[in-house]
Amino acid sequence: MAFIIGIVILLVGITLSIALHEFGHLVPAKLFGVRVPKYVVGFGPTLWSTKRGDTEYEIKPFPLWGYVRLMGMVPPADEVKPVTGTGWMARMIRETRQSAVEEIEPGDEPRAFYRLSWPKRVVVMAGGTFMNLFLVVLILTGIGIFYGAETTVPTVAGVVECAAPTGEDGECLAEDPPTAASLAGFEVGDTIVAVDGMEVEDWDVLVGYIQGHADVQVVFTVDREGDEIILRAAPTLEFRPVDDEDGNYVVDRDGNIVTRQTGFLGVQPTLTIEKQGIGWGSVTTVEYLGLTVEIMSHLPEQLWHAGRAAFGLEERDPDGIIGFVGAGRIAGEIAAVDDPEVTMADQVAAMFALVAAVNLALFVFNLIPLTPLDGGHVAGALWQGVKNGWARFWDKPKPRPVDLARMMPLAYVVIVLFVLMGGLLIYADIVAPVSLR
Repeated sequence: MAFIIGIVILLVGITLSIALHEFGHLVPAKLFGVRVPKYVVGFGPTLWSTKRGDTEYEIKPFPLWGYVRLMGMVPPADEVKPVTGTGWMARMIRETRQSAVEEIEPGDEPRAFYRLSWPKRVVVMAGGTFMNLFLVVLILTGIGIFYGAETTVPTVAGVVECAAPTGEDGECLAEDPPTAASLAGFEVGDTIVAVDGMEVEDWDVLVGYIQGHADVQVVFTVDREGDEIILRAAPTLEFRPVDDEDGNYVVDRDGNIVTRQTGFLGVQPTLTIEKQGIGWGSVTTVEYLGLTVEIMSHLPEQLWHAGRAAFGLEERDPDGIIGFVGAGRIAGEIAAVDDPEVTMADQVAAMFALVAAVNLALFVFNLIPLTPLDGGHVAGALWQGVKNGWARFWDKPKPRPVDLARMMPLAYVVIVLFVLMGGLLIYADIVAPVSLR
């Protein structure tokens, strides 16, 4: 039951995110005078509708979809370069243009979307996408303030007995040299408050100091059960694994762990949850945004590996791309965790973080400069700005509007590709799921 509740919570979160995404288009469009005939959340038969002003608002039963219809998205034929030819592409362009022209009621011509200046068109079309980004910042800021974030603190969680164990399964033998920490007398629970008289507030700074002081005696000021004591240790020069930004070992092309010589003390830090300041959400959003862009930049490769995993040709990458089914499964697992060490607050924070991750993916995905995505419309508006600027520079007449109707054949191709991609991910999420367990 908890598993189902988790999926429902995720669906509600995504539906609200989509509703706010479309709201991000609706508000600036209305502010700029564009007539917005429809605002729709969901798909299927209409459950509820009402009309306010020029706009009919509708709620439909099936989530994961929504749209706003802006009047006059494409310019009429007399304002753009004529479309020649009689093939299916030309017919599609003409039908798209005719449909857009027919919804412009007499007297509403100045309120058509295509008549907006290109900066206003950018604001309208990017408004929904940046609403998703705003939600990410809002959610992560809330998590940081009310719940906290996993933080590594300079309190000793364990003392390593030897630097290079030679026994089976990495066990230390009697002849293995002890670490500097074990010789100095560090104990579990000690909090390192200063090193060589320098106050320690951050574990990473402490690690950097230790790594740079191999074979040099360092004075550690330690808080042990409320008493301040002094411990002296000379970090040894050892070959240690190289960590990436996420704390995972870096491996080379052959799969071997990359190592480097560095100062090594031999104490393990404590992981704890600490509440964060108001700026933590923004900083973390930027960090996660970079990771999401990195994943999206390898989208074809990610889909290739997901497809191979779906047909049993390789293991599914736990850090790779997943679809909504995979996200739903993760949400269900979060809600169904049966571990006394996992609190309700942990589950709630994880669920909100998952919704933030979905919004971040929507932000990056929607900015791809292809119609029918928002990024395609933004690219068209920016191209209009380039054309206008070029004409002003050479003192030429104002150029014709960018004709997005001509992009409709490409838009249908993109839609088909997205449907195929979604189907592949759904299949992969079912037969080769990514799991938290």
